[in-house]
Amino acid sequence: MENKDIFNKKEDSRLPSAEPPYKLLDLKLKPPKAWAAGVPAVVHSLDQLVLNASVLRGGRALFSMNQFDGFDCPSCAWPDPDDERSRLGEYCENGAKALAEEATSKKIGADFFKENSVYDLAKMTDFEISQLGRIAEPMYLPKGGTHYQPISWDNAFKKISEKLNALDSPDEAIFYTSGRTSNEATWVYQLFAREFGTNNFPDCSNMCHETSGYALSRSIGIGKGTVKLEDFYDTDLIIIIGQNPGTNSPRMLSALTKGKKNGAKIMAVNPLPEAGLKGFKNPQDVRALLNKPYELSDLYLPVRINGDMALLKALQILVLEEEAKNPGKVLEQDFIANKTAGFNELVEELKKYDLNFLSEECGIPVESLREAAQMIASKKGVSFVGEWELHSSIMVWK
Repeated sequence: MENKDIFNKKEDSRLPSAEPPYKLLDLKLKPPKAWAAGVPAVVHSLDQLVLNASVLRGGRALFSMNQFDGFDCPSCAWPDPDDERSRLGEYCENGAKALAEEATSKKIGADFFKENSVYDLAKMTDFEISQLGRIAEPMYLPKGGTHYQPISWDNAFKKISEKLNALDSPDEAIFYTSGRTSNEATWVYQLFAREFGTNNFPDCSNMCHETSGYALSRSIGIGKGTVKLEDFYDTDLIIIIGQNPGTNSPRMLSALTKGKKNGAKIMAVNPLPEAGLKGFKNPQDVRALLNKPYELSDLYLPVRINGDMALLKALQILVLEEEAKNPGKVLEQDFIANKTAGFNELVEELKKYDLNFLSEECGIPVESLREAAQMIASKKGVSFVGEWELHSSIMVWK
């Protein structure tokens, strides 16, 4: 679905008088896409530069983004490959959009805030706000005020210092940081806060990964991923669950392509069949643009929403069945005995569940579940990829 089908530039009395105001129209349903990226990705990336009035400055910056001698993309946290990086463009549409918004030449000042109250701003979407431009001068909202007002830099810092110095302890202050802030700006910011006397530095990872980090630490001993980007290229099976690579991390499609060409199978678990896993045209490869889309997923499991736990339990039951058929050939018994806890309790817990019930709960036929379990049991190296809030258990296999 393209932006032009959702927004147009007609006037809407519900929105502030910012230029250009957008009107939300009825959503239009189109046939699902069969592949992702390719030439449309390049065109969309360039559109972002035009939309944000940053063609020259943003265009130059794109050639430096995610390069060895450049800077990291402010969009997602996908790692940069160390072996090879495309000089043509080591970024995706999301990255181009993020950079274009950062490099925009559009500005908003006191006149805009004078015309638009806080209530007006609250009615705007994130997209509309992002298209307004950069705030060109310091602004503040007085107590009881309805509009942001301009303030000099000296007075702005004075108000901040008055608030900080009025605290009973420096630890009463919280210095929030964003993942899109540059390393240099963050370094200066934390230096100031530590000099002030506290190390309270929550950031966006606290909101995004606090629960998953806690669960991972409890289950596997580390709150982050246990594989490196290079492991994608040397594994037998990649299971993607709880994530849409083509939408959230498009650069991941290149890594998946490389892994699959090296022999890996890909299993996709998603209520929505994503175009990027159906077919991928690498915009960095001229041959890929000319040939038919490269099919990534070998098995697609359209899990029912909120059916993830039922699916995982069903797969664990079936993998245990495969181990019973071939003792010592599926699960790594030495590792389980020496490096894990609670395995026998897990096995006993799984005996309480009926496979047909779990199949109904997750929306996947038993035949497809068995195919997935056999795919897992037959592979030596398996990598899970996803954005999970909770990990109920970990199955270890050869």
